[in-house]
Amino acid sequence: MNYRSNTALMEELIESFTVKERKNIIVKCDVSLYDDAKKLINEAYNTFGTVDVLINNAGITKDNLLPLMTEEEFDEVIATNLKGTFNCCKHIARKMIKQKHGRIVNISSVVGLAGNAGQVNYSASKAGVIGLTKSMARELGKKNILVNAIAPGFIKTEMTDEIPDEIKAEMMKNIPLQRLGQPEDIADCVEFLISEKASYITGQVISVNGGFYI
Repeated sequence: MNYRSNTALMEELIESFTVKERKNIIVKCDVSLYDDAKKLINEAYNTFGTVDVLINNAGITKDNLLPLMTEEEFDEVIATNLKGTFNCCKHIARKMIKQKHGRIVNISSVVGLAGNAGQVNYSASKAGVIGLTKSMARELGKKNILVNAIAPGFIKTEMTDEIPDEIKAEMMKNIPLQRLGQPEDIADCVEFLISEKASYITGQVISVNGGFYI
C-alpha cells in the first residue's frame, strides 16, 4: 500500500487490514514520481521476496470545464492516474517476467469509456489506462502475466457522499439498477481477476457500473 501523506491515518488503516501471521507494509510515496514508484515496488519485493499481484488504484480528480481548466489541473491528473500506473507497471514488469507469473489489475473508470463533461483530464487519464492495459496484455501474456482493467461506475465513497441529493437522483435515472455501487463490488471483481478462475482472461475491461454505460 502506498500513500502520499497523513501517516497516522495510513497506519490506522493498515492496522485494520492486519491478519494474524500475515505481514503488511506501508510505503510513503507518490506514484506519479518514477523513482518513488520504483522504491515502492522494490520495498515490496525486499519484504516479501515475490509479488504476485499489482493493483493500480491511485487516482485524483481536478474537475473543471475545458475553457477554464488550467495546465496544472490537467498535468497533475495525468501524472497520478496514467503515469503513476505506468510507473508501477514498468518497475514490476521485469520482476514478474523473471518469476513467469503475475496479475495486474488497473482501475480505470466509466468516464474513460464514455467521457464526462468537466472531466477531460480525468477521462483522458482513465482512457489512457485502458490503452496501457491492452498493450501490456499483448506484451506480457507469453510470460503468464495477466493484465486487466476495471471500469467502475458511480461507487458510494466519500467523494460521492458529497454530491447533492438532487444530482444523485438525476444520476439514478441513468442507472438501470437504481443504486450506487459499493466498494465491495469493485473488490469482488478484483478478487476474481487475480484468482485462477480468471486464468484465461487478459486485456479486458470489466465494467462494474450497474448498467450506467452499456
